[in-house]
Amino acid sequence: MKLNADVGEGFGVWSMGDDAALMPHIDMANVACGGHASDPLTMRATVRLAKQCGVVVGAHPSYPDLLGFGRRPLPMLHSEAALHMLAQVGALQAIASAEGVEVAYVKPHGALYNCMMDDVGLMAELMKALSDSQFDIPLMILGTADHEEHSAMAEKIGVSLLFEAFADRRYTPEGRLQSRSIEGSVYHESNQILDQAERIIREGSIISSDGSTLRIPVDALCVHGDNEESISTVKEFRKFL
Repeated sequence: MKLNADVGEGFGVWSMGDDAALMPHIDMANVACGGHASDPLTMRATVRLAKQCGVVVGAHPSYPDLLGFGRRPLPMLHSEAALHMLAQVGALQAIASAEGVEVAYVKPHGALYNCMMDDVGLMAELMKALSDSQFDIPLMILGTADHEEHSAMAEKIGVSLLFEAFADRRYTPEGRLQSRSIEGSVYHESNQILDQAERIIREGSIISSDGSTLRIPVDALCVHGDNEESISTVKEFRKFL
């Protein structure tokens, strides 16, 4: 199992998170590529930092929504959303290639990620866009009880998948991420985050909001490093692994 994190989410002179402190402790960097955050200079700096730390670079595209940080669903055709995804992946790939780095996977961000998990038609369109493109790279999605259906669809379309889980998010009984609008959906206590991370790593399971245990497939565990305390938590994840 690998550790992945969302990075490069600054914009212009504004920065978010401590990428320099986080990067040495992760395996995969989900690099924002212009939809919800970032710009060419930020992308280049993030790719360089990942290369320096030996971290695999992935694209982290979103709905085109800088003001909403990509967390608002935008009403658009599935094909249009897929085109925005491809444009962002292409932008990051162009910058990464100039640094001698390849973009190794795609993980949608925020609302695009959640909408993809709730709408099989959108997920299929994103898969098809990647399959039809030159990128030939996996799509990272949430590991759920529906993973066999998702895997079968991906195989039919011609794209590979990576399944991920979240240590600091509460899950619904259906195995989806509980909406951030509901209090308690994001865990902030280190013990709570570490307990869920250890269960995911050791057992491949999570405890949902109603107390039920759900088995989920996991290739990568998503971690966050927005402050000094969370960096310490990421170090503990590494000990589990």
